[in-house]
Amino acid sequence: MREIVLEEPRRLVGHIVPPVERKPGEALVRIHRIAICGSDWHAYDGNQPNYSYPRIIGHELSCEVLEAPENSRGIKPGDRCAIEPHFSCGTCRPCLLNRPNCCEDMKVFGVHVDGGMRGLAAVPVERLFKSETLSYDQLALVEFLTIGAHAVVRSGLTAGEDVLVVGGGPIGLSVLQFALLMGASARIVEKVEYRREFARRFGIEVLAEYDGRPTPVVFDATGDEEAIRASFSRVAAAGRLVLVGQFLGMIPFDHTLLMRREMTVSMSRNSHHHFPRIIGMMERGELDVAPWITCRGPLAEVPEVFHGLTSHKNYIKAVFEVQDSDI
Repeated sequence: MREIVLEEPRRLVGHIVPPVERKPGEALVRIHRIAICGSDWHAYDGNQPNYSYPRIIGHELSCEVLEAPENSRGIKPGDRCAIEPHFSCGTCRPCLLNRPNCCEDMKVFGVHVDGGMRGLAAVPVERLFKSETLSYDQLALVEFLTIGAHAVVRSGLTAGEDVLVVGGGPIGLSVLQFALLMGASARIVEKVEYRREFARRFGIEVLAEYDGRPTPVVFDATGDEEAIRASFSRVAAAGRLVLVGQFLGMIPFDHTLLMRREMTVSMSRNSHHHFPRIIGMMERGELDVAPWITCRGPLAEVPEVFHGLTSHKNYIKAVFEVQDSDI
């Protein structure tokens, strides 16, 4: 079986290893698609929190079930599934509060533990979500869409509210998608022209620079210190700021500004309980993800091409395909 290991920052290496064996409660799955997340780029550069090396990255995944234990969710061999990569303990306070995305012992597949950039993997069967109709391409994009959906839920957004999304990468575009589905009036700020071009298909106002208009609900999806600091001043009085992107370090802010505007600042971490909702929306044709995949290649080429992709701006989602020869 082929696996691609991030041995250390900026060094991906392919290995041929024996197939994995599943443990009790796990399903053995054949990975079909690996979509690349911004955190994968940052892990490659060595500036993403929570990663240790060596690590098999990859947490935006679709798969085919090969073996499965008895389960109450009807997962069986042959099923096409998306993998929810957030493995929570189920016993800590956040888990008991039904907020497993804040688990005190969270293990994210492909981040804290080895993930899906390989031919076969063993995953907890309860983290598999199947579809009878969606393709492997579609299922690989479910995870990042749930991040945007969760951020919109965290904001308490209601129909008719004005929204500003800062950052037009995949997560920012996902936030935009679900804000619009909620009936919001939205605009987005993005520096990269290709991403601005992609955002225009939503029929919204697309800005290269902030236009100076404070907005009731602001989402920062940049993970950039300067942008996050600026986003505090972009929130209107009595407004809400939701920080979706993660920055490695301290973020100073103007306490007087927050107090004067009685601003609510929320964090949005991972997602939970959104996989069935997103899969259902995609099955009903309410979400068209086909245009999002703008770059693809075979798993075996990852060590050779990944570095070039990190500096290539003309893509939205890069997807790598697992071939039969990788199994």
